[in-house]
Amino acid sequence: MDYAFSLTQHDRTAHLRKGEWRTPNLRVMVIGGDYVSANRVVAADGDHGIRWLSVNEAPEGEWIFLGYEGDQGFAAVMMDRVPSELNPVGLRILGPTIAPGEASLAVHAVGIARWHQTHPHCARCGALTVTAQAGHTRICPSCGTEHFPRTDPAVIMLITDGDDRALLGRQPSWPENRFSTLAGFVEPGETLDDAVRREVKEEAGIEVGAVEYAGSQPWPFPSSLMLGFFGTAISDTVTVDADEIAEARWFSRQEITEQTAAGELLLPPKVSISRWLVEKWHGGEITGRWT
Repeated sequence: MDYAFSLTQHDRTAHLRKGEWRTPNLRVMVIGGDYVSANRVVAADGDHGIRWLSVNEAPEGEWIFLGYEGDQGFAAVMMDRVPSELNPVGLRILGPTIAPGEASLAVHAVGIARWHQTHPHCARCGALTVTAQAGHTRICPSCGTEHFPRTDPAVIMLITDGDDRALLGRQPSWPENRFSTLAGFVEPGETLDDAVRREVKEEAGIEVGAVEYAGSQPWPFPSSLMLGFFGTAISDTVTVDADEIAEARWFSRQEITEQTAAGELLLPPKVSISRWLVEKWHGGEITGRWT
């Protein structure tokens, strides 16, 4: 199975950002919203796929040049709030319904838009900054500092033990039957492997030995790159931190098969690399889903 946002399809053509990139034949998506809903994308009828506009149809807003797929150019217009009549839909909801090429463009646009929304001021002098390079940088007119979009690396991992059981955890805000893989942000000066081991130890009290990279997923909610791993536990006694994790348990393949089918266990949806990690280990179709 593939997970959403995992395949880059378009050429970002960064060399065009300082030139005349705004051409009449661009296809334009509209994105925006307040901080909570800034990942909304104008969808086609039926909420399946992105609604692409011509340059002349695009509303007023901040433009972001996305690049080319073949001979076709793409851009996005970022609005503070997308009018309801344009049918804005959250990218998490829209993600599973769109083709990989559209998903690639959407996460690019939303990631840049969220950065603009949360970083309007210069981190050096506090002055308001202005956009440049087709929306991919911000420049401070006061001190001249150039600011670039940030990406926060986060590890997300499926840990298995000597009995080939998988470790899944539940956050305190989730229902009692909702579980997912463990995850956490990488700290400064830390390798990815060590971040996996630290997060699992902190959240579930499990020591991890071997760590193997599995794949990655852009996750612009607001600015993460999810780096997926498989890891092997060298201890099996679970002790949760009771802060980030309310409960963590070992699950066998049979337990996951039976409990998801019965609705007793809710796993992440297929939009997430977390579900992909679980299904890669499980080796079969899992009927349950995150609701």
